Amino acid sequence: MSLLTPELGLLFWMLVAFGAVVFVLVKFGFPIILSGVEKRKNYIDESLLIAKQAREELARVKADSQALIDQTRREQSEILAEAAKSRDMIIGGAKEKATEEAAKIMEAAREQIALEKEDAIRQIRREVATLSVEISEKVLREKLDRKNSQMDMIDRLLDEINIPKS
Repeated sequence: MSLLTPELGLLFWMLVAFGAVVFVLVKFGFPIILSGVEKRKNYIDESLLIAKQAREELARVKADSQALIDQTRREQSEILAEAAKSRDMIIGGAKEKATEEAAKIMEAAREQIALEKEDAIRQIRREVATLSVEISEKVLREKLDRKNSQMDMIDRLLDEINIPKS
């Protein structure tokens, strides 16, 4: 037997064994392998479809989130505008109230000053009257130290009043 030239019986049995292996593979192996490949193909197709749906869902969610962010920004600007408006109204009201309060305080101060001025004038008049009486009293005492001076003074006053002498 030579390695390069096989005998006819060996070729026959090799052909029978090869045929049996091919038959077993075709009958039992290939259907399992093909069904596994088909399952894998279906799984990949489904995964691609799910990925496409997920991508579309992600795009939709991004669009929704962007719309929500835009709406939130608009609401924020509206709230800030309302807050500024309220702040201006409060400040204006406070200024007006402060102006009114200042006017009331000024009016009360003017009234107080006027009352104090009147009191001061009255007090000065009293003091002037008291001083005048005291000065007159001193002057009269000096002039009327003598009895003749007193009688002359009384006569003169009576003449001014026009009361007849007794």
